[in-house]
Amino acid sequence: MTRRKMGATSPTDPKLKNHHQHQHHVPVIEEIEGLIRVYADGHVERFPIMPQVLSTALPTNAEVQCEDTIIDRSTHVWARIYVPNNPTHDREKLPLLVYFHGGGFCVGSAAWACYHDFLARLASVAGCIVVSVNYRLAPEHRLPAAYDDGLTALKWVRRQRGDDASPGEQSWWRSRCDFARVFVGGDSAGACIAYNAVAARSAPRVRGLVLIQPFFRGEARTASERRYAREPNSALSLSASDAYWRMALPAGAGRDHPWCDPLMAAGKSSRGMPAMFVGVAEIDVLRDRNAEFCAAMRRAGVGVVQVMSAGVGHAFHVLQSSQIAQQRRRELMLHVKDFILNR
Repeated sequence: MTRRKMGATSPTDPKLKNHHQHQHHVPVIEEIEGLIRVYADGHVERFPIMPQVLSTALPTNAEVQCEDTIIDRSTHVWARIYVPNNPTHDREKLPLLVYFHGGGFCVGSAAWACYHDFLARLASVAGCIVVSVNYRLAPEHRLPAAYDDGLTALKWVRRQRGDDASPGEQSWWRSRCDFARVFVGGDSAGACIAYNAVAARSAPRVRGLVLIQPFFRGEARTASERRYAREPNSALSLSASDAYWRMALPAGAGRDHPWCDPLMAAGKSSRGMPAMFVGVAEIDVLRDRNAEFCAAMRRAGVGVVQVMSAGVGHAFHVLQSSQIAQQRRRELMLHVKDFILNR
């Protein structure tokens, strides 16, 4: 079953549709081939590498209702909401996962077909409501814009509970939601947004974090960054990672900035953090950095469930279609389900 999209929300981010030839005389100052090109005059081209789909275009066997909604009109932040429509869940209050997509802070959308497919299936498999947030992108909106949008989304979710919530269009999912069991997650850059939103001083308390291949970095190279710098079976190269951070961080900031490397402020930011699920891909430049993060969180007293997906690279759960990637994706969904349902 699907629901009609309500309101004025559009799943198509205009920044993702601006692929056209720019003036030849304007120099290119940053580029990730086939993904994004930034010119000296501030113009940004994003290439149409992934189709965008409407909320009604649900994958086969994903028993969910789906609809888009506006979170913040002033910043054009919106979300796509998935609610399981399985008879076994119809009489239950369901946990909620607020999710942020990946893309190095610079590309991606909650309307991308790969995320729409993954999150519709995750909601169905895990038996949870998913709110997939479409946040502002860099370099037009450098950090902390995406982190601010993450915190805005969490506060918006908090306003949906209780007597102060406005009636109307949100009731179709709000009445099904157990607001005492709110989780926050994302993959790659989206996992960074999830972590920093929850770590913010004014963030609402949540039950747990679901971080899939978090896009944490630092200036010093790790062994996995050197080994998998140009791994063909992974969606993220080391050079692309460096470029994303140059475009996302404030001008002049390096990769040891706490917005890039949470371990630079781990003693402060980890206080009071909830339990975490951290999914790591074996063939990923981020593998060692993810392992270091897990170890630091455990030392700080945070409960961490760390799962290694063997034989697959970065973003395998949304961008790879090999047999092993599909198997690891199913396993990942079940791990996330166990983490959410046991808390």
